[in-house]
Amino acid sequence: MKTRTTLAFNDFSNARKRLLQMHFESGVGHIGGNLSALDAMLIVFHEYLGAKDKFILSKGHSAGALYIALWSVGRLQDQDLKLFHKDNTLLAGHPPAKGITDIPFATGSLGHGLSLAAGTALGFKLKDNDAKVICMTSDGEWQEGATWEALIFASHHQLTNLTVLVDHNNFQGFGSTADVASMSPLWDRLKGFDVDLQVIDGHDPDAIRTALSGERPRLRIIMLRTVKGRGVSFMENRMDSHYLPLTEDKFLKAIKEIDSL
Repeated sequence: MKTRTTLAFNDFSNARKRLLQMHFESGVGHIGGNLSALDAMLIVFHEYLGAKDKFILSKGHSAGALYIALWSVGRLQDQDLKLFHKDNTLLAGHPPAKGITDIPFATGSLGHGLSLAAGTALGFKLKDNDAKVICMTSDGEWQEGATWEALIFASHHQLTNLTVLVDHNNFQGFGSTADVASMSPLWDRLKGFDVDLQVIDGHDPDAIRTALSGERPRLRIIMLRTVKGRGVSFMENRMDSHYLPLTEDKFLKAIKEIDSL
């Protein structure tokens, strides 16, 4: 899968528009968190992952962004995206358990993806396999005990082949992370672990590239400071972008805004 194609500005814009089109045609929401995660996912799939490497999306409700990333590298086709969220589709609202080679696990019950990623990374390490694992979590799921247990496990086993991305957009299902169960800033809670911790702009391609590049002596955690609904003014930092689908008028307005960037 390692295309090593450096993405241009238009690649990000086209991916955002294709994501909006897919969600609009299927009549489903969860768009805000997809837009906050998409930029990093695109760089991961185009510029970072090798053929043996694994990507695990712990924040499963951003499956739309994952499907668009796979579409952008040619692993899914337009006809596949038209089936998003339909009956008997492989492109379910959360990553499926089987049927798509590039998706190793069904995820979406938040708090379990990092455990799966840590186990996979340890398996590679025990087999002297130089493959890497990258896992994207939400910020809200760091309120889950299982996520912290996975971090303890990964840190203890010195899983230097594991990179954890945290889509830190400050929102979760019932409100802002500050209102629901504040741990702000989350990165301060992680400093006590034996990890390589970086806090970056999650929409800055060069910052993401730099954070992902090079070998690290410890487990790598990259805190992506992102904006829910990135690129669409009436979605940015709004709770309703977590749930509501797009009307035709709003879809056309969103596409126009992205084209004007």
